Amino acid sequence: MTIDFPLVLVVLVFGSGGIWLFDTLFMAPRRRRTRQALQVAHPQWSDEGSKDAAAYEAKVRTTASEPVLVEYSRSFFPVLFVVFVLRSFLVEPFQIPSSSMVPTLEVGDYILVNKFTYGIRLPVVRTKVMNINEPRRGDVMVFFPPHMNDTYYIKRVIGLPGDTVSYRNKRLFVNGEPVPTESLTVVPDGQARVEVGLEILGDQPHLMQDDQTRPGRDFSLVVEPGHYFMMGDNRDNSSDSRVWGLVPERDIVGKAFAIWMHWDSLFSIPSFSRAGTIK
Repeated sequence: MTIDFPLVLVVLVFGSGGIWLFDTLFMAPRRRRTRQALQVAHPQWSDEGSKDAAAYEAKVRTTASEPVLVEYSRSFFPVLFVVFVLRSFLVEPFQIPSSSMVPTLEVGDYILVNKFTYGIRLPVVRTKVMNINEPRRGDVMVFFPPHMNDTYYIKRVIGLPGDTVSYRNKRLFVNGEPVPTESLTVVPDGQARVEVGLEILGDQPHLMQDDQTRPGRDFSLVVEPGHYFMMGDNRDNSSDSRVWGLVPERDIVGKAFAIWMHWDSLFSIPSFSRAGTIK
């Protein structure tokens, strides 16, 4: 079962904030009045050193003390609220679980995703409330794919709305023009022959690779309005728009912009050698 962390965070923030606000407006004044009434009725109880001081404190605890739930809500709400704002509208961390973006991103990379560059969106409902920028060809983007709409995916933007995207003999074409690609090296990998190349989509060159021993999956399509065609940089080992279709604009999460740590497993030592911007 996939845990919907954004929904959990929203519930915790608004739940703790609501409890704290309700207590501040209604319950706390009542407790203050109860304490004042006790002091008026039994002024001797509140005197330090009085033999009745213990009884006074016990009475206050049972009738006018702050409930534990309110105490926890008041303590945790500011922290939860800061995390909610940062994660929902500014920057969110992710961990790369698969090799579909190799060589750009490796399994175990921890990345940062800009949540506002493509517009401000409400968490959970995904409604855009403010336009800022649109995805550009070549961006590495996090999104919810149509076939698993509650799971985060990361791929590269290949086709924008209205683009014609084609793939022939392992060459990528956009609007009839071949995407500039330079072969860098061919690496034997078991029974595979992995060719690593430098590809230019938009303004930034990026690394990609394909397996020369596997046949290419040729196709040609026109990207629908309000949708994006996504592909992994590991072209022959990526489940992407070639398999499950186009990504609607409303399912965009944000732009991946930096690797901040690499951690293979729980029993390994984290490394910062791969820290840097994502191209």
